[in-house]
Amino acid sequence: MTAFIHGLPTVGSGSYHADDVQFLLRPMSVAPTDVQEKERLIQSGQRHYSEMISMESAPSDAHKQLYAQALSQNSLRMAADVQSLALALNSLYTGPSIALVSFVRAGLPLGVLLRRALTGFGREVRHYGISIVRDRGIDLVALEAIIKAHGAENIVFVDGWTGKGAISGEIRRSLAGDSRFPVDPRLVVLADPCGKAWLAASHEDWIIPSGILGATVSGLVSRSIWPADDGLHGCVVYDHLHEHDVTRDFIEAIEDVRAKLPAQVSAAPWTDAQRQRLQADALTVVDALAERFGITNLNRVKPGIAEATRAVLRRVPERVLVRSLADQDVQLLKHLTDRAGVEIEEAGAALGPYRAVTIIQKVS
Repeated sequence: MTAFIHGLPTVGSGSYHADDVQFLLRPMSVAPTDVQEKERLIQSGQRHYSEMISMESAPSDAHKQLYAQALSQNSLRMAADVQSLALALNSLYTGPSIALVSFVRAGLPLGVLLRRALTGFGREVRHYGISIVRDRGIDLVALEAIIKAHGAENIVFVDGWTGKGAISGEIRRSLAGDSRFPVDPRLVVLADPCGKAWLAASHEDWIIPSGILGATVSGLVSRSIWPADDGLHGCVVYDHLHEHDVTRDFIEAIEDVRAKLPAQVSAAPWTDAQRQRLQADALTVVDALAERFGITNLNRVKPGIAEATRAVLRRVPERVLVRSLADQDVQLLKHLTDRAGVEIEEAGAALGPYRAVTIIQKVS
């Protein structure tokens, strides 16, 4: 179903069920940029990453098998975490409705699952997928449309996880001075090892099954693309990946597990002491890695299993560090680094709260 924002067509719900999410993204046709060339243009400052996109290929059979393994291994954990977050939101948001605003793409599966859980509690919930771009901010055209429909006080931002906390910082910058929103953005995630989210199911860095695939678990849309005008942000719809799409299967698999759960304890926002400790531990690791590899631009440090995996798939990695090579949660990273000829190093306790970090190669 295609909707319109300011007269612009959107990509509707992608390959999700129409009730699960409405994307406030316009479809774009963008010529793909080679990964090596994209990296050169990003690091030289000639282009911003959000202005380019590389073609996304179908996951290999081995990648699919490792995804299936992660789903089997962690579906119960994800279902329980979704339930605990939904219970918390149901308690913390006492208004008549809730507007879940997921950041494309990592927030989408969690947003869909939270909508279903909250709807099951009898709440009126709408779910939107919008763009946020590092260093440039939230799509304010999309956000204003949601505010007009639901009121800012009913909005919850959703992402899959935190790495260094860049998205949390971007929300703060985008909304700075907007009295309709609290100073600390209401960002909900599954995993928050750096302590930057408002509400998280845990601080552990673990293999979130949806975090190791791209479009094929996120409605067949690309990551968001910065527009040439001041309008709605865009994306590419990857119809060529249709036969590999597990978007709906993933949601139903987690929902089936969640439906059988016993009573859960709801999640709670971090205390100030917890937040400070998590942030300090994460910053210590990132700073130490930056010093070791001579990195001045911290965007070249991608901490956390999901970010490390996506960096190997979408960027030009120099090295991948893991806490333990025997860790089941990093087997996909081992597969991807082997295939790409990238060095992988066992770093042990030096990674602190993270189980994996990818270092992006300096190419300019």
